[in-house]
Amino acid sequence: MVDEMLRLDGVGYTYPRGPKVLDRVDITLSPGQRIALLGANGSGKTTLMRILVGLTRPTRGAVHLDGRALTASRADRTRLRSSVQMVFQEPDDQIIGATVRADVSFGPVNLGLERGDVLARVDEAMAALGITQLADRTPNQLSFGQKKRVAIAGALAMRPRVLLLDEATAGLDPRAVDDLLDTLDVLAQAGTAVVLATHEVDVAWAWSRESLVLTEGAVHRGDTHELLADTALLSGARLAVPWGAAVSRLLGRTVLRPDDI
Repeated sequence: MVDEMLRLDGVGYTYPRGPKVLDRVDITLSPGQRIALLGANGSGKTTLMRILVGLTRPTRGAVHLDGRALTASRADRTRLRSSVQMVFQEPDDQIIGATVRADVSFGPVNLGLERGDVLARVDEAMAALGITQLADRTPNQLSFGQKKRVAIAGALAMRPRVLLLDEATAGLDPRAVDDLLDTLDVLAQAGTAVVLATHEVDVAWAWSRESLVLTEGAVHRGDTHELLADTALLSGARLAVPWGAAVSRLLGRTVLRPDDI
């Protein structure tokens, strides 16, 4: 039996006086999963993640945490956000502390933890993202890539069971992308379910084990190297074919995976 942590059951969302962006979505997240969430701009990736973290209420369907449907109560919202954290695309929308250390400590402090526990979480999160040396810097002294790492560290300090990242690799140089994906691998190996929303199909191909492709309000889920070799699906979702799938066809192979080269 799958160890279910977070589940969407028949979830849909329609903007007030606007279009339907999600329709009867069923998703289950379990410990240690590495999932890429793909779709064109406006396909509903961010809306889906906001529903998963409790920032947006679905217009239909239910969100389940540990097998129990969540309500709109404050207690349930707190329970969800203590288990699920989201990192937004723009780090300036998330960083609020006067220094890096103050920002990363914001969440744990608001959990009411003892000072020693807060310090331990903050040091652990900063070390994981390689930003310990930035602890006393102010956000306006940081590069865009450094700000992204601070935002992710702030989420990690909450020790979430599910980590959602919205376009986390956008704007990063190749070395920074590799470092970030390595960190996400470590988190997944430790049991965190990691969902990376992206329109970069090559990142999804190289990193994720499963993918979710959003198109016309529906979610298509499957093994990354099978799903992202489906040219009809990718065309409908306005996504490019990953280099691995393209080279596979040229070589006459079923699938060329990153480990094959």
